[in-house]
Amino acid sequence: MAASWSMVVLAAAMVVVAVTLAGGAEAITLCKMSSDQLMACKPAVTKPDPAEPTPECCTALSAADLGCLCSYRNSAVLPALGIDPDLALGLPAKCGLTPPANC
Repeated sequence: MAASWSMVVLAAAMVVVAVTLAGGAEAITLCKMSSDQLMACKPAVTKPDPAEPTPECCTALSAADLGCLCSYRNSAVLPALGIDPDLALGLPAKCGLTPPANC
């Protein structure tokens, strides 16, 4: 279950990044996470040399609307945006977070 939640968080982050890179100049908020907060997690889920999640990433994840993020759990966006699904699945545990029971 933690793995699904992590994938959701990262899919949401990558959607925000894609919209921003496509020309959206305004700040975007998704599931109570700003684009900056979402971007803080990207290095932890990018190969070939993923970083440990930063305190900023973990803080952002802990303040996010986890139910909202879980709604993205079946998204096919991750691989298309260069996010490694296996790394994404491990992110919540690395931050010491517990996803909602229904995630």
